[in-house]
Amino acid sequence: MWDNLINIHSFSNSYFISLTYMYVFMAQMPALIPKEVEIQRLKKVWLIVIAMGSVAASVEVDNFVDGSLHQTSIRDSAFTPAHWWLYSHFITLPIGWGMAAVYDRKIPVLRGPNNSMNTGLKMTILGYLATMFTIGVNEMWHFWFVEEIFAVPNHWMFNMGVVVAFMGALAYVVRIYARLVELGAETPGENPYIAEMYKMALEGKLYSRSIP
Repeated sequence: MWDNLINIHSFSNSYFISLTYMYVFMAQMPALIPKEVEIQRLKKVWLIVIAMGSVAASVEVDNFVDGSLHQTSIRDSAFTPAHWWLYSHFITLPIGWGMAAVYDRKIPVLRGPNNSMNTGLKMTILGYLATMFTIGVNEMWHFWFVEEIFAVPNHWMFNMGVVVAFMGALAYVVRIYARLVELGAETPGENPYIAEMYKMALEGKLYSRSIP
């Protein structure tokens, strides 16, 4: 099983790094795009973020399932069924966020200095990639030293990668939301109440009073 995971990780990492290099350093993207096009592209990125958030939430659920299973039914091993669910996430998440990084190149406002990748997006991808490489350490630790206990040190490394990824994802989501609010205020809808909502959100007053 671990040989298969190593092969999958090696391929997926190489594929992601190659695509990222091409888009970050080779692609020539326009500096400006129409607001309507930008809104549509931001919404597509938003859908990718929602999908990745759902996968990440599933990871948190399976963390408890995995820990409970090891403490009640079966000792930690590479072939525990809960691991197939848990560790598959850490193949899906870096590739999924890599897709967001590829599409992110089409939105000028989300790029960093010198046409670089958004910092929050980099933190997210690197956090999940780092987590993938702690999986082997986790299995060796449980096999040689300690049974499954939530507080063992190898879990600190495992969870720190997830925490860094969550921090980056939060920063990225806030940036997308702020830009959508800006564009909504600049291109208000036909409904005056919607236009007023965008205006209040831009001024930071959306939750301070109700719209008349």
